[in-house]
Amino acid sequence: MVTNVARIHPFTIIQRERILPVPGRVLVKKGQQVSATDVVAETTLFPQCMILDVAKALGVPTKNSDKYIKCKEDMQVAEGDILAGPVGFAKRVLRAPKDGKIILTLDGQIFIEIANAPYEVKAGLPGVVKELIEERGVIIETCGALVQGVWGNGSIDFGLLSVVSSDAKDVLAAHQLTVSLKGAVILAGQCNDLETLNAAASLPVRGMILSSLPPELIQEAQQMPFPIIVIDGVGNIPMNSAAYKLLASNDKREVNINAEPWNHASGDRPEVVIPLPAAENMPNPHPSIDYEAGQLVKIVRAPYTGKVGKLVRIRPGMTTFQSGVNGVAGEIQLEDGVQAIVPLVNLEVLE
Repeated sequence: MVTNVARIHPFTIIQRERILPVPGRVLVKKGQQVSATDVVAETTLFPQCMILDVAKALGVPTKNSDKYIKCKEDMQVAEGDILAGPVGFAKRVLRAPKDGKIILTLDGQIFIEIANAPYEVKAGLPGVVKELIEERGVIIETCGALVQGVWGNGSIDFGLLSVVSSDAKDVLAAHQLTVSLKGAVILAGQCNDLETLNAAASLPVRGMILSSLPPELIQEAQQMPFPIIVIDGVGNIPMNSAAYKLLASNDKREVNINAEPWNHASGDRPEVVIPLPAAENMPNPHPSIDYEAGQLVKIVRAPYTGKVGKLVRIRPGMTTFQSGVNGVAGEIQLEDGVQAIVPLVNLEVLE
């Protein structure tokens, strides 16, 4: 069985691959120090092709339009360059709409490949470039505290952590977002309304770490101009105690928030990194983990969503649940003393 692991660690070595989807240029050197927002590699994706109608632009017959074309195939042009003309008393011309390359001129038409803005990969965390991956990216290493989440809106930034919610169960309200939080990364509980997100954007804040978001706010959260990480899930879920205690204990420290979406194929998750000085005998950054008694776990499905406890034992054989489904289950001693029997697929090991 594949073990679900959410890394919530007060002190560890962190290594991350930052990879382009297609070959491109690596912009940093091995051994270089980078910040979370530094661009480490870039490439060009899906160039756009435009077809320009010379006859229509110049107001001339199609059969005569080729003679007014001034550009040639494979020519690099800049936005505003004259591609055809001038014609007539008004000296009509056809100009390049954007920077690009002439692909073809044929039958009164100009085919131009537009140079798109480069696709950039940011470091995502501060650290040292440990290895270069030729034409594709880098491996970055740092050490510090790590808290991984389940959802992110795709942005990256860093700033001083400000704990707004005094309890993991609190719901963040717009009136709590005062001018003193400008430029901060906010640690809160739940956020249940668009007014609060807009208030954070108007300050603006540098990031937001939440326990949960209701499904109707997901689309709006994706459009916010700052990174948002959800630690526990979609709905109304208090933050699990392990994540909240670790984050709250680092109030006023600089934190780096990488809210890139959870990639289930690679295992990469949205995460918060709190840089700390290196020490001897640092923990292995990528230990192999199996479910076993004594582990701290988080339950990710109802009726105990977000609850944290200790895995007492894995029950032998298959367990039949009230739903009628059979599965491998564990006995969990929750923090409030309740003993729960939970399918292993509904558990995340907190490592």
